[in-house]
Amino acid sequence: MPAAEPAQLLQRERIRTLVFPDTAEASAAVAHRIAERIRQRQQRGERCVLGLPTGSTPTEVYAELVRLHREEGLSFRNVVTFNLDEYYPISPESPQSYVRYMREHLFDHVDIPASQVHIPDGTVPIERVLEHCQEYERAIAQAGGLDLVLLGIGRTGHIGFNEPGSSPSSRTRLITLDRVTRLDAAGEFFGFKNVPRRAITMGVGTILEARQVVLMALGEHKARIVAQAVEGPVSAGVPASYLQQHPDATVVLDRAAAGELTRFKTPWLVAPVLHWDERMIRRAVIWLARRLHKPILKLTDEDYNEAGLQDLLAARGPAYDINVDVFRGLQVSINGWPGGKPASQRRPGDVHRPTDRIFPKRVLIFSPHPDDDVISMGGTLIRLVEHGHEVHVAYQVSGSIAVSDDTALRFAEFAGELNQRFDLGGERTAELVARVRAALANKAPGEPDPPEVRVIKAMIRRSEARAAARACGLALERVHFLDLPFYETGRARKRPLGEEDIRIVAELLERVRPHQVYAAGDLSDPHGTHRTCLLAIRRALQQLEHAPWRADCELWLYRGAWEEWEPERIDMAVPLSPEELLRKRAAIFKHESQRGEVMFPGADPREFWQRAEDRNRNTARLYDALGLADYEAIEGFVRWQPGEPEGVP
Repeated sequence: MPAAEPAQLLQRERIRTLVFPDTAEASAAVAHRIAERIRQRQQRGERCVLGLPTGSTPTEVYAELVRLHREEGLSFRNVVTFNLDEYYPISPESPQSYVRYMREHLFDHVDIPASQVHIPDGTVPIERVLEHCQEYERAIAQAGGLDLVLLGIGRTGHIGFNEPGSSPSSRTRLITLDRVTRLDAAGEFFGFKNVPRRAITMGVGTILEARQVVLMALGEHKARIVAQAVEGPVSAGVPASYLQQHPDATVVLDRAAAGELTRFKTPWLVAPVLHWDERMIRRAVIWLARRLHKPILKLTDEDYNEAGLQDLLAARGPAYDINVDVFRGLQVSINGWPGGKPASQRRPGDVHRPTDRIFPKRVLIFSPHPDDDVISMGGTLIRLVEHGHEVHVAYQVSGSIAVSDDTALRFAEFAGELNQRFDLGGERTAELVARVRAALANKAPGEPDPPEVRVIKAMIRRSEARAAARACGLALERVHFLDLPFYETGRARKRPLGEEDIRIVAELLERVRPHQVYAAGDLSDPHGTHRTCLLAIRRALQQLEHAPWRADCELWLYRGAWEEWEPERIDMAVPLSPEELLRKRAAIFKHESQRGEVMFPGADPREFWQRAEDRNRNTARLYDALGLADYEAIEGFVRWQPGEPEGVP
């Protein structure tokens, strides 16, 4: 693990916090710390007692521990484990049970004796739960206490399943899950209503008695709660903040999860900024303008000084010059011609941009799910088509698990009736409808779909994607369905990115030879599909870096389904008129299976079209508040620079 951060950070960060460039490095660092602890105990002939979490955060940690076992001889013979929690009630064979999770990710792949594995029992009768929890506590004590506990953090600030309000002296117990926690788990259980309302969790007091605690967080959707836990006061409202009171606690983050920490968000407040580059200046000026509710051009020397930006003023001042530079940079980023403007359309005073050099362009838009393109950049997609560019859209995964069983049955019944009505000889179709009806009737909540149901659900998503493409004016021969293998598990939990996924993406890139690539940089997708899809694109582009067409190819990252770009990060802001916003909405509406009560809503109660419109309008309002033109809505894009960490767009 790297050395501790500079002392001045302790004024803000109340827990030792280590930040790594990406998920892979953060996970490897945690795995090696655990391995070091195991080996230290082995050398002394002692047991190593671990507290272990589940969820998406530790999956790469467990993968690295398995690799260390297989390739470097790390033995788990002396390891005793206690899992932090388990849903209640739940069968250990359920796809969502933490017993099954731990077997699939760790226990079935290492040499740990089964008798040394402890996980709360989600099947004990309710009248025995209290006794079971007390037995769990006694087992921890008899093992000699916890040497090291690895924690994740929920968006409510929970550790284990210790929700807000948990006492710092609490012990293993049955608790009721927060609504936000259940919403975050809805995808895993194929619907909010299927998520258990209760869970058995190791208590905060039990965790705090561990000799070492490592809290790990990955992804930008964890950034806000991480900042509260690390920099905020100790509070029952954020149970993770109790770790500030632990003598040997460490927080391990990737760069995205660290985004709201003061040293990254407003570094000038904790230490002098030695190099004020253009992006840092823009961030500081927009922060100041928003803090004071002033347009950029009205900021004064006094405003800069009083806000702690004396260094910037001394290095690049006066305020007037800084203001004008930042204002002009934002002004130039506003671009109604995202694919470039041909000479025939140029007017006196037009800004000449690098994108103007080639016109028309071949444009390849990657959409992780079959609706991310229109949700996040539907207005820009429509404009690219109308401007005459050769626009392709590639849907990277089928999105089948986001279709409800009821919708799949309705479509199957429609196909059966269609065959019957027109006398198409649909005996086999009738048999299929009967099988689908029976399969769905007998399927337990959260159980994976049988193959024929998955095919029907994928076909529904495809038909909706084609309809949305037509609404955008896109030629259907330029619509591509990649069906990347990593996704096709039938479960919310996916496989790691594989070489076959990268090959499929690379082949399409070679076939289209695009001048512009658009991809989802919206990494707050709670199940990681967006992150994996972006990684596939980046690695495919790296493999093709010497292809002749790469010299003229640029990668733009969009957001919208889960987050929006901050204005200081936007390199291209595409303004939308009220009419264009309505066309975008009409395209989103073609995805009928994703309206109403959707399978993967996240904690945001709005439908995806509402989220997108609100974010686009809010971006426009922010540009207006900063003193720029007042548009109806804006879609923002960040240009990816080669060499950036994979976890930070």
